[in-house]
Amino acid sequence: MLPVRRTRLPRLEPRSPTLKTVPVHVGVVMDGNRRWARAAGHLDSRVGHKYGADHVEQLLDWCTEWGIDHLTTFVLSADNIRKRPREQVDYLFELLTTRLPKLILRSSRWALHISGDLNLLPGAAREALLHAERATADRPAHVTMAVGYDGRGDIVEGIRTALTTYGSNIDVAGITASLPGGPVKEIDLVIRTSGELRLSGFFPWQTAGTEIYISPKFWPDFTSADFTTALRYFDERRG
Repeated sequence: MLPVRRTRLPRLEPRSPTLKTVPVHVGVVMDGNRRWARAAGHLDSRVGHKYGADHVEQLLDWCTEWGIDHLTTFVLSADNIRKRPREQVDYLFELLTTRLPKLILRSSRWALHISGDLNLLPGAAREALLHAERATADRPAHVTMAVGYDGRGDIVEGIRTALTTYGSNIDVAGITASLPGGPVKEIDLVIRTSGELRLSGFFPWQTAGTEIYISPKFWPDFTSADFTTALRYFDERRG
């Protein structure tokens, strides 16, 4: 079997000449929305989720400015759907229906990919995400959103798809190519906000060789300057 190619789309020039190496694929674990809301004095923690969802649009802009064409974000895990309070989960479903798909649709650059079990979502949220996937399919850059996501389940589905495609010729490259998401699977840099020192099952196969940057800031407070700091950390490690 031919190896999986890490294809590079046309890249914009990085903003800073001081960086020798910019990651091809960035993953972001957007953590701390509820804690941000409490720290900001909001009695309703859903305010944090709304700000966090809207902040994804800035993240897309930062990636565009740096010429990063592949982005993966952790939006909602399968475990969160099963264990968080129903009121909170229902609001997250509302954001998946009314906000996140729309911010992708109104961009002109980003194609949406979904990784996760959409059967865990209500019909309206599932259809809104699938519509955004179809409507953006021919765009040049790729954002994968983990929704109803379980890292081990992601690997199982990749293996099942690889077995169907390659049969007894299955190998690591075939499994990698069969995983959900955009055309470049391997994630070079993972950024986690809120200071938590764990990946929480974030794409375990795709992050086997990743660099990890932990920001102490909650996701809604994470800025363009913080993103640049993470890229500088990657450059120091890989440059």
